[in-house]
Amino acid sequence: MDALDKQLLNRLQKGLPLVPRPFEAIGEELGIGEAETLARVRQLKARGIVRRLGGIFDSRNLGFQSTLVALQVPEDRVEEAAAAINAYPEVTHHYLRDHERYNLWFTLIASNEARIQEILEEISRRIAPAAIRNLPAKRFFKIQVDLPL
Repeated sequence: MDALDKQLLNRLQKGLPLVPRPFEAIGEELGIGEAETLARVRQLKARGIVRRLGGIFDSRNLGFQSTLVALQVPEDRVEEAAAAINAYPEVTHHYLRDHERYNLWFTLIASNEARIQEILEEISRRIAPAAIRNLPAKRFFKIQVDLPL
């Protein structure tokens, strides 16, 4: 990554401008054109530095329920469990974690609490984890996560 890529990443973390051509506007801020801005974003994405660009919505304000789920899955079944979890469009992401008990974690956003319970019961039947923990948020703390480069 060169200095311009770092400037671009810093700018992207602030959000896209709400204009018809957001990459043109960002390019102007950085002193480059829209085509170069888009090419750099595509290259950063192809290299795995940028995973996705998209909105972040407050699911609770949209009427959805969400929870964090922790599973204890044997190491030799993690890939199988991850594939089963990925089958649900309500799962936003999951990750392995070095924890004394729970090693596979995921977030789940659904239309209501009944749907969350239904998914957790299905996952329990399909994966048969040694343990499962549903951890819904009790309070919401908004933090800004920027990774300045």
